[in-house]
Amino acid sequence: MGEQENRAALDRHWAASAAGDQDAEHEIYHDDVITDYPQSGERIQGRRDLQALRSHHPAELDFTVRRILGSGDLWITEYVIAYDGRPAFTVSIMEFREGKVAHETQYFADPFARPDWRAQWVESMPGP
Repeated sequence: MGEQENRAALDRHWAASAAGDQDAEHEIYHDDVITDYPQSGERIQGRRDLQALRSHHPAELDFTVRRILGSGDLWITEYVIAYDGRPAFTVSIMEFREGKVAHETQYFADPFARPDWRAQWVESMPGP
């Protein structure tokens, strides 16, 4: 599959994630996908376990995609997941193989207050 097909698959994936459609959300993955969460040291092996894990998340989730960058078989999505209204800034790195995601690494970051000492050099970002 080509770049346009991979991007279209990503658009469908994130729309399904936002809608809570677990089946459509996981169509993008190979059956043998590996998903890594480096901050917790967890690895999920296989689409079935990934979907089961995500289907049992206890929080109400809301997704806001900020941007998608990539080409060919490597794509990065920057987005915000709100867990019961509490935002986590997230980066997903997806590596495609034959039109499906074979490897995904996700990084999660909680927001933090900006320190007063740097106020003269910064401004507020737009958006969430």
